[in-house]
Amino acid sequence: MRIISNSPKFLLSLALLSGASSASLAMQAQEPPAADVSATAVMPPAETTEGPEVKGIISARSGDRMQVTAEDGTKSVIIINDATKISAAKGFFGLNRSRLAATSLLNGLPVTVKTLQTGDGLVASRINLQNKDIKTASMIHNGTAQRFDEQTAATEALRGRMGEIDQYNVKSTTNVNFDTGKAVLSAQAKNDLCAAATTAEGMSNALLLVVGYTDSTGGEEFNQTLSEKRAGRVVNYLQQACGWKPYRMLTPTGMAEADPLADNETPEGKAQNRRVAVNVLVSKGLDGL
Repeated sequence: MRIISNSPKFLLSLALLSGASSASLAMQAQEPPAADVSATAVMPPAETTEGPEVKGIISARSGDRMQVTAEDGTKSVIIINDATKISAAKGFFGLNRSRLAATSLLNGLPVTVKTLQTGDGLVASRINLQNKDIKTASMIHNGTAQRFDEQTAATEALRGRMGEIDQYNVKSTTNVNFDTGKAVLSAQAKNDLCAAATTAEGMSNALLLVVGYTDSTGGEEFNQTLSEKRAGRVVNYLQQACGWKPYRMLTPTGMAEADPLADNETPEGKAQNRRVAVNVLVSKGLDGL
């Protein structure tokens, strides 16, 4: 395991600026089918009672909690668990609703939340949203609706979003490495991933942000796809083998050859750059909840 402490804000900001393809990766690579979720859902305790319906904008996410801010400024902290149903209207008048993953709950997304009142606070039983809002929030979250055509454009966009990165404390970063052109996890990588998940589990309200990278070998399109595939492979292993909950995972992303750790002119440097970074984050706004 390698803990990277230098320039965590730069790493995180690049991840938050990835293309809309990252959201697709999160939906396709990291979430189990809806039927599997319902089969293993944890039902709320019998002593729960019906809570208020909360409408507003998601203003923070941390661990199994999200903060919803209403139009009047009222803030509600709501717990998300395996029994929470998340859906979006596909057609007119709210018909033909589809099941969504918890990673769809991006900051800035308008939501309507049906809640249950428990001894631990409000628990979301159902979260309803609109597909058009998901698309808009994803574009805002990622900083662009398209992949980066020019690195200069990515850099300028990054500078404009540095203030948003301060909402998270980056506790640690674990890097796992890959062979050239491959997305296969080594035995060492698997051990390091579960060790990172175990450490994060002990942190209150921790989230994981997974970011894939490549070296400079290969074309731009190939490297973008490969970096996303590597990130997806790591996410799957963290959830399936290490037991990390999907709702405690931020949208994974691929950054191709951006933000290299070492010089791509040497074989040793390229080996360091063929990596996936697993960032352990804790929201400053919800720290201590």
